[in-house]
Amino acid sequence: MITEDTNNHTNLIFNHANIGMLLADGGNNVLLANPFLLNLLGYTGEELQGRRATQLIPALFSDTPPGTARELVAIRKNGTTIPVEVVVSQEDEDHKIVCITEKPIRNLSAGEEDALLITGLRDQIVAQEQIIRELEYELQIAGDKDRSTKGINNFLRSIWLNVDAIMMVTNREGFIRWFNPVAEKALGYKQAEVIDLYDLTRFLDKEQLAERATAFSEELAQHIHPDMETLTIKARLHMPNEYEWDYIRKDGSRFPVSLNISAIQDGHLTTGYIAIALDITERKQSELELRNALGRERELNSLKSRFVSLASHEFRTPLSTIKSSTYLISKYETAADQVKRQKHIQRIISSVNMLTDILNDFLSVGIIEEGKIQVRNSFVSTGKYVGNIISELDGLKRESQHIYYAHHGLQEVYLDPTLLKHIVMNLVSNAIKFSPDEAVISVRTQCTEEKFVLSVKDKGIGIPPEDMQHLYDRFFRGSNVANIQGTGLGLHIVARYAELMKGNVTCKSEPGHGTEFTVTIPSIPPPQN
Repeated sequence: MITEDTNNHTNLIFNHANIGMLLADGGNNVLLANPFLLNLLGYTGEELQGRRATQLIPALFSDTPPGTARELVAIRKNGTTIPVEVVVSQEDEDHKIVCITEKPIRNLSAGEEDALLITGLRDQIVAQEQIIRELEYELQIAGDKDRSTKGINNFLRSIWLNVDAIMMVTNREGFIRWFNPVAEKALGYKQAEVIDLYDLTRFLDKEQLAERATAFSEELAQHIHPDMETLTIKARLHMPNEYEWDYIRKDGSRFPVSLNISAIQDGHLTTGYIAIALDITERKQSELELRNALGRERELNSLKSRFVSLASHEFRTPLSTIKSSTYLISKYETAADQVKRQKHIQRIISSVNMLTDILNDFLSVGIIEEGKIQVRNSFVSTGKYVGNIISELDGLKRESQHIYYAHHGLQEVYLDPTLLKHIVMNLVSNAIKFSPDEAVISVRTQCTEEKFVLSVKDKGIGIPPEDMQHLYDRFFRGSNVANIQGTGLGLHIVARYAELMKGNVTCKSEPGHGTEFTVTIPSIPPPQN
């Protein structure tokens, strides 16, 4: 129940809130600013006194209805800017209340660099009749005071009702005595369900509370119980006490908050605690997106570095072959040397094909990692299409090698022909590369109403069991292929392309007896007009 110490409690909210609060007069001059705002903008209270509020936040008092959340830019004392969301409340003609929330900066396009648009919080003003009646009674008592005092009282009342922060005030034992409207909306409880019934741990995960208690016990060199003591020990020791927690709603769902708990002191006696929490879901999401973006950037940088390292090695052999064969061809001038010339021409063609394959692999991986591949499905006459791809690969196989291809089932399939071509070329070229002379490479395709299946089977060197788990990793090459050139990217590309088409790749292999790769892609019906 709210008593005559209402003003003391609202002052505590004002002083301990982890959002900015500002009171301006009718001339838009700053009358009062809380510690959080002073720290955010780099000013002292004396420096802001009398300064125009629009010097801090341009366009602050534009023609916008009171209570409307807006995304603006605040200017720090050092001249730098920071994106904020503000809510302005008009208490009377001489006083305006401004609540200011710092917002995370999202990734901006070039045209947005000077317009820091932040997704944010909406102003949530919910009537709280008991609090309003008692606060209005206080204002009646203060009726003989000057208008500035009335404005400040209105300001403190507006903090409790309008600030977009979850606020709770407890007694000394930690039981909730105040529960503001934002707390009701965010947590799904009514005041009557929590006041005098629960303490602040009601909304916390017990395991998280226990972990934090253990950490505080080690930090403070004393045993901390995983209850209200964990939440209040640092407040009682006058230490910083703002941490991230997961709040649990009445329906069991969770959301992250930045929770600050301060002690309410009456002299040297602690009479209760004030807890102010900000929903940081958006901030955590922005952090996650930033980490993902940095991770992708590191991956691309690593890919470039590996490319330079691998290219310097893999390009050396085919380039040397091309150089030597070109020189020897120039020495074969007579008709009798035609066989020798043809041999070196074939070596040049083979080396050029090898260089092309290396470059294609790197280009494919680069596009995949940048997320630029779009699946473009169309009807494909499977037997004819795959047969043509295999014909293009005839130049890669040795004269004594043979490729057998057969198609079964439906004649057409609806998928991305470009991605399918890359899959077929990578699997068949690998089979050619790792198979001995006289080997037969078997390629089969099958189409049904439910799926498309591609099988490529060879009688090559096989894959050691210990290598199977890394088979689709970038740049991975089997332990038994040291003398066979390659980038270690082909199977990675196959797996990623199959994944893009909602399919998968499986492998059966026995060292010395060959390998079979099977790609399965579900049949997705074309969109209906």
